[in-house]
Amino acid sequence: MKELEKTYDIPLNDIKTIVEVPEYSMYYLIALSIISILVISALIYLLMKYLENKRRYNVRKEHYKLLNSVDLKDTKKAAYAISLYGATFKNDGDRQAGMYENITQRLEQYKYKKNVDSFDTETLGFVELYKEMIDV
Repeated sequence: MKELEKTYDIPLNDIKTIVEVPEYSMYYLIALSIISILVISALIYLLMKYLENKRRYNVRKEHYKLLNSVDLKDTKKAAYAISLYGATFKNDGDRQAGMYENITQRLEQYKYKKNVDSFDTETLGFVELYKEMIDV
C-alpha cells in the first residue's frame, strides 16, 4: 500500500497547481454604482437649483426695468417712481448712495405740489447718470 501512495506524489512537470484568483468584480460594481448615483444626484440637484433660480422673481431686475420705463413727461409721477425704484439700488456702494441722495434732493421740488414744471436738464442728467451706474 505504501507503494501506491508514493505513485500519487509523483511531481508532474507539465501541469501547474491550482491557484486561487481573487475576485473583485462585485466590489467594482458596487463602487461604480455608488459613484454613478452620486454623480446623477448632483446633476439633478444642480439642474433643479438652476431652474429654481431662473423662475425666481428678481426685484432688482424688475425695478431696473421699471426705472428705465418711467415716463419723464409726467413729472410728478416720474419723481415718485424714480425715488421709489431708485431706492432699490442705493445700497450698492458709496457712489450710488451719494447719487441717490442727490437725486432725491433734486426731485423734492417736483413732489408734494399740485402743479409742477417739467424736469430741468440738470436733473434729467443726474437721473440718466444714476441709471447708468446701476448694475443688475
